[in-house]
Amino acid sequence: MNERRPTDPDESVEYDHVDVSVLVIGAGAAGARSAIELAERGVDDVLVLGKRGHGDAHTTWARGGINGALGTRDPEDSPAIHAADTLNEGHFLNDPAKVETVTEQMPERLRELDEWGMAYSRTEDGEIDQRFFGAQSFRRTAFAGDHTGESMLNALVDRARELSVPYRENVMITKLVSDGDAVYGAVGFDMDTGEFVLFNAGTVVLAAGGHAAIYNRHTSRDDENNGDGAALASDAGASLMDMEFMQFHPTGMAVDEGDPEWAPWSGRLVTEAVRGEGGRLFNSEGERFMERYSPDQMELDARDVVARAIAQEVAEGRGTENGGVFLDISHRDADFIRERLPRMYERFHDLGVDMAEAPVEVAPTSHYGMGGVAVDDGGETDVDGLFAIGETMAGVHGANRLGGNSLAETVAYGVVAGERIADRVDGPGEVPDALRESLVEPHFRDLRAMAGNEGDHDVDEVIAELRELMWDHAGILRDESSLREGLERLDAVRERAADMRVGPVTSESFELAVDVGFTLVAAEAVLRGALEREESRGAHYRTDHPDVDSDWRRNIYIDAADVGGMRLRTEPVDEPSEAVQAALDEGHELDYHQLE
Repeated sequence: MNERRPTDPDESVEYDHVDVSVLVIGAGAAGARSAIELAERGVDDVLVLGKRGHGDAHTTWARGGINGALGTRDPEDSPAIHAADTLNEGHFLNDPAKVETVTEQMPERLRELDEWGMAYSRTEDGEIDQRFFGAQSFRRTAFAGDHTGESMLNALVDRARELSVPYRENVMITKLVSDGDAVYGAVGFDMDTGEFVLFNAGTVVLAAGGHAAIYNRHTSRDDENNGDGAALASDAGASLMDMEFMQFHPTGMAVDEGDPEWAPWSGRLVTEAVRGEGGRLFNSEGERFMERYSPDQMELDARDVVARAIAQEVAEGRGTENGGVFLDISHRDADFIRERLPRMYERFHDLGVDMAEAPVEVAPTSHYGMGGVAVDDGGETDVDGLFAIGETMAGVHGANRLGGNSLAETVAYGVVAGERIADRVDGPGEVPDALRESLVEPHFRDLRAMAGNEGDHDVDEVIAELRELMWDHAGILRDESSLREGLERLDAVRERAADMRVGPVTSESFELAVDVGFTLVAAEAVLRGALEREESRGAHYRTDHPDVDSDWRRNIYIDAADVGGMRLRTEPVDEPSEAVQAALDEGHELDYHQLE
């Protein structure tokens, strides 16, 4: 059903009205896989929304690989050992049940993607190849060169098209329709036409990515991963969890930001696959410095360990001119590099650097939020009918994510959520008149008022200030005074955000102005969670509390307060299953030196 309604008899603002049983917000791997599962189970009243063109999602920026205990290289690997590695890497703040859900599913999910045409790299025998990735006991990271996410999303989009999954491009969701107990749909706008839209939906799936772009050096496109999934869920009445845990990938591009050719690449990901294929880290004095920090696992230790090591080298004056260190894979054969790392080779070659001949400069960069929306084992929040999957959800990664587990989580929980929804979907329902009058129509009026606002502050400048304060006050190294100062600076940014110059609904500045609202929520949650957690664990490092505290093996939940602000609470973490505990007790660990 589609119809146009005025927001009020006295108002000129109109909106389209769309009825659908299941609305999937986000068209990357998680959203695509959940829609595929629903279609395969006979649910055809589904609509997938994307902010960009079909197939253009952040998934394509995932380079290195996707984990699953296939055993094509190391037959002794197993889902239980994969789970043990994931819990170790997450410093045991992961939800063990969610971890096992992912690791047990992944062999089948990898083979399924193969059947759907994913262009995996192959072993000599034609099997799906698997490479080493940091902190993993065995070679379990399947890959397609260094363009794994792109190849994976292509396969998922092709499968969705085979199943005629409905998809709508260039739509941005700005608010969920919820009374705090149940969700009834979502509202947003068509980015091409500027029309406002109410989606009346019985079930809503948030697959909107994460919040890594709330920092000024990050691996995302600037208009993605601004925390919209977390902010939408929180506003609807769902809880957030573990937002303090931000993964700073050790190897983002360190560039001369005064050089217009290089400046756009600042912070962009240099995939872990470079280290997985033998890349070595050196400081400006030519020392292979990981020998000091991790003599056994070297460059393939956990991401938090390597990122802090690089930050320490730079802080002590052994960094490069661009504030990083050198990553060198030139000891490898040039043909090998071009075959295994084609996108990386091409990128640097286009910038005038031959990776087969010279090192590249790298530095830590914001890459992934381990926290997100709190969900149960089926991906559902405590708001009835509202699901969160992929990077939008919390629970799988704990205090630090194992490389290659992000893509794994998207397809595994896409299936899990799809299964649960298919078992109970019963139509779109109806948005209650009270919510239409008290929430939907006032929100459209607010959007209309924001469009064309002639404020004193430029949207881009507000975003830049917010990202800078997050890097300064909630970066790799944190302490109480800095976090408190960050919250004070955030209040000042919030005031400026209320008085921005904004273009019409179809303009980029309008989209970014909406993003600012989401980013403010995510940033506050990160700062408050980091201030609350008085220990160092995984990616969260407090210089004033530098040790792991066993009493802090608890998840921090954040709820929106009734009148502004946030409420924090903690709950203890569950214990792993007997099978995973046995794998933990066996003490599997990567010995880097077997690669030398």
